[in-house]
Amino acid sequence: MPLRLRFLLDTNILIPLQDSLQVLTPNLANFVRLANVGGHQLLYHPATITDFQRDPNEARRTRNLQRIGQYSHLDNPAPCPWNTPAISSNEACDNEILYALACDAVHALVTEDRGIHGKARALGLRDRVYTIQMAEDWLRRLHEPRQVVLPNIEDVPLHSLTPGLAGEFFNSLRQGYGGFDDWFRKKAREDRRAWVYRGDDGQIAALCIYTVQTGEAINDAQERLAGNALKLCTFKVGEQVRGRKIGELFLKAAFRYASECACEHVFTHTDATEHDYLIRLLEDFGFSPRGTYGNDAVLVKAHPRVAPEAGDIAPLEYARRYFPHYRRDNSVQKFIVPIRPQYHDILLPDYHPHQGRLFAVQNNAGNAIKLAYLCHAPTSSIVPGDVLLFYRTIDEKSVTSVGVVDNFKTLQDAAEIASLVSRRTVYSLSEIEEMAATATKVILFRLIEHLPRQVSYAQLQQACGVAGPIQSIRKIQDDQFSKILSAAGR
Repeated sequence: MPLRLRFLLDTNILIPLQDSLQVLTPNLANFVRLANVGGHQLLYHPATITDFQRDPNEARRTRNLQRIGQYSHLDNPAPCPWNTPAISSNEACDNEILYALACDAVHALVTEDRGIHGKARALGLRDRVYTIQMAEDWLRRLHEPRQVVLPNIEDVPLHSLTPGLAGEFFNSLRQGYGGFDDWFRKKAREDRRAWVYRGDDGQIAALCIYTVQTGEAINDAQERLAGNALKLCTFKVGEQVRGRKIGELFLKAAFRYASECACEHVFTHTDATEHDYLIRLLEDFGFSPRGTYGNDAVLVKAHPRVAPEAGDIAPLEYARRYFPHYRRDNSVQKFIVPIRPQYHDILLPDYHPHQGRLFAVQNNAGNAIKLAYLCHAPTSSIVPGDVLLFYRTIDEKSVTSVGVVDNFKTLQDAAEIASLVSRRTVYSLSEIEEMAATATKVILFRLIEHLPRQVSYAQLQQACGVAGPIQSIRKIQDDQFSKILSAAGR
């Protein structure tokens, strides 16, 4: 049967859909369109009726209650045990909605409520709670997968962008930063640089201005970071390209650049009230709060040149905190993962056997850091924090890249697989459904690096002690892993 998803819509999503006087955002309109195209179900929780009834605006309240009948309600949801008489009516409604998600009444919840997103993280439901942008991107990937292109990042001097400074892209930056144009031109004269992503029309669609600083105060408390620090001065992804992982791509560029420039930290200043999604993204890659700078929050990530002692830090948390370092001691399992060239090109598009500096190959910064791999391998022992060595079969027959496992599951429900991989990579409905005909291994991982040198099949056999053909995921021993890294120049 075709894959059909069930989305629970929070009140703040339903209100613009119900209110004919409100103009729908492009993301929300396209999400509803794609849900209709795919035959997915949009539902509301009965608690939403109570939420609507509390609206003090009588005309809007009447419109919403009259029009909500065009959507199906969630039938007989289990009452939420988290609610008590002391909880406010708004929080009780949020809890009812989240509890329905926890009970697997739906595949995902769509909400713009930051409080619900925060509570979902605490409850372990983060990967199933979506903003409009994220939900629209998920359905676009499912139904229009070939239209989602892997962007290229250009490394350019700011002065090359000043002719377009008066353009629409920079308007929001001006609104949030008085004197932005003067600051931009000043930094252009100082030869400041930026990473840029251009849309299909060739115009700037995303921008990250960066610089390396040493010994400068990063916050109002006048804290200074030891050694070189990479500052991400301006970080903006335009609305028309949101959902394409460009923020993650900028981080990938930043981490590589920080490694090349021996930066011990990466940090940024951002408006916490306006950029909640960016802050969540940064925290997922090891950034943590470090006070304020004026009205902005300061977030800092340690980027040590030498891998810190692991102590009792779990392998996955270590990779998150100190990426691109990862634990490789004997408490961590290591696996070789064979992947055919056509899938290698899709999953790891920035790989190149002779890649040099970050932008040496056609300025291609490649794909995101967090990826997904599907297969039917017999293995079932993989756990978060394990290390993966990707082996490109058929043409190069070499180990090319290293990843660290975020999560591993064996599934046969196409909708559940789609939910897990939606934020990681592009799989079409037909691909997911075909694979889900039998039990499918879903490996969510973080790409650490492409190795400086490929390790050929001959080297694996002769120098690394890996015997036999590599046709399925296989576990290797610590000494074999060390020999492979040595052969790869690591």
